[in-house]
Amino acid sequence: MIIVGVDGSGAGLEAAAWAAREAALRGTPLRVVHAMPKWASEMPPHGPYTDVARWMREGADTVVAEALDRIGEQEGDVAVESALLPGDARTALIKAAEEAELLVVGNHGLGGFRGLLLGSVALGVAGRAPSPVVVVRALPAEGRRRIVVGVDGALSNAGAVEFAFAEAALHDAELHAVHAWRGLVAGGFEAAASAQEEDGLRAMLSEALAGPARRHPEVKVTEHVVNGHPVEVLKEASAGAGLLVVGSRGRGDLAGLVLGSVSNALLQHADCPVAVIPPPRER
Repeated sequence: MIIVGVDGSGAGLEAAAWAAREAALRGTPLRVVHAMPKWASEMPPHGPYTDVARWMREGADTVVAEALDRIGEQEGDVAVESALLPGDARTALIKAAEEAELLVVGNHGLGGFRGLLLGSVALGVAGRAPSPVVVVRALPAEGRRRIVVGVDGALSNAGAVEFAFAEAALHDAELHAVHAWRGLVAGGFEAAASAQEEDGLRAMLSEALAGPARRHPEVKVTEHVVNGHPVEVLKEASAGAGLLVVGSRGRGDLAGLVLGSVSNALLQHADCPVAVIPPPRER
């Protein structure tokens, strides 16, 4: 099941449209959810704030109905259900994602401050939800003919690589696997890699792709090893792509961070929808 969180914003409707297309391709049900204050959802029929609670519930129903209309216009054959979730949107969506294969949200909701690039809900669930999270920014004008995945060789990144291959196969898209590196010497100056170092980086990238490539032989893969900051390199690669896939944590992130610095920056600046994939669960 795919879950999409909507909030009445244009970004939420774009997320619903993206999720509907994904559900149709996967042949999986779609659940449209909207979070509202717990007190309003549980207010008894009679009480001092009954009218306010009723007004909030009616507004929530309208938000969901608008999303369902958008989905119906685009993907009429998808099995769709809806639900109102009590409580804080971030907490409610993270809990709902426990039974989802994918959680989809818009990049900027009604709760964001003017000028803020990424809404608090999107930032709050990416990296914390147990399932992959897709934050929908601008939708691609045409089908997803190119998918980009950031590869750093870490074990925590393996899920992102696997997800990217599966998406490329699903959408009959070309996969661009990108490893960005940056060598620094004293004084902050960049150091060029030796031929031996470059060969090592390319070997690392090929090794990280080998397993998923065997499982998805139909996917055409282009490998890129680029000297540059990962955020800058992947942002540039996202231009014109249908999806950018990254792990929630990178090699350089501190142990206490829930969402890595590279993933965080790309959620705010990438030029296409971004999928944030959690590390594989320990068994």
